[in-house]
Amino acid sequence: MKKTYLILLLLITFMAGCTNVEDVSTTDGNGNAEAKTEKQNETIRKIDSKDETKESTKEETLDDTVDKESVDDSSVEETTAQSNNDLFSGYKLIEVDGGDLSGYRESNVVVDIGFGDREYWAFTNEYGQLVKVIAERIVLQDDSNEPVLSSGRYFSDEAKVPGVESDVLDEGHIIADSLGGVSNAYNITPQESTLNRHGDQAYLEEAIRSAGGATNFEAIITYPNTETQIPSSYQYTYTLNGNVIEDTFDNVNPDEVNAALGLTESEPEDSASSDTEGDISSIDTNGNGQVTIKEAEAAGFSMPIDNHHWLYKFMDDRDGDGLVGE
Repeated sequence: MKKTYLILLLLITFMAGCTNVEDVSTTDGNGNAEAKTEKQNETIRKIDSKDETKESTKEETLDDTVDKESVDDSSVEETTAQSNNDLFSGYKLIEVDGGDLSGYRESNVVVDIGFGDREYWAFTNEYGQLVKVIAERIVLQDDSNEPVLSSGRYFSDEAKVPGVESDVLDEGHIIADSLGGVSNAYNITPQESTLNRHGDQAYLEEAIRSAGGATNFEAIITYPNTETQIPSSYQYTYTLNGNVIEDTFDNVNPDEVNAALGLTESEPEDSASSDTEGDISSIDTNGNGQVTIKEAEAAGFSMPIDNHHWLYKFMDDRDGDGLVGE
């Protein structure tokens, strides 16, 4: 009996121990699993939060960039528009064909006299007189890519501004064809022929051509009264290779002025030269009685040939401006 009781007691004790161990194992296992799961969930939430923050930052940065670019483009356009508004203040902007031969000018207007994409701005006063021409940059004529005539001009003739019908006045460009200027009345003034072809006007044009262009160009044209379209003087300011140049000269024959001032000396007459003047047999290689530019240059004559030169009458002045090979 006693023995049976001991066996029963041991059996009860063993079963109770197994139950406690199983409970403890289950509790610890569930506790650890729940803690681990919660920690993983927290980590995932942190990662998702970082990704959302990063994506939001990228979107904000992209929006800022787009907005900035839009603002920058808008600012450039507004600045240009504002600059032009300031420049044209008091003037009406109009368009005139570059080859318009009419000598009429409207009062208080501004016109683009640059050929093609060039922007050369010409201004008139209340009397329709051309008083100012400006250009940020002078771009030379490009005869390989632009429709340039054989005469070297964009148009076959120039505007008939009142005064150009004079025998001693040319249809003078403020900005020459070779410098990208057109031929309407907003770029033409009646200019003394010698001044235009061989004087200060010709010198400044050659200087700009030799330099490959110019910047900060400005021409101021003055008149003796409010009724004429024939200027009394010109003032040019422009920059060549970083050097500011200013040319001021009257609309007169420079040779006559120099002679009156005693600045010229008479040259001894070259008898050999005078004997040959009028004889083109050595120049006219094809014997047709006419001299081409090529034949004249081959004979040692430099271009252009003007209507004062003895050879001029044997050559073809196609545009009738008194100049061949300009």
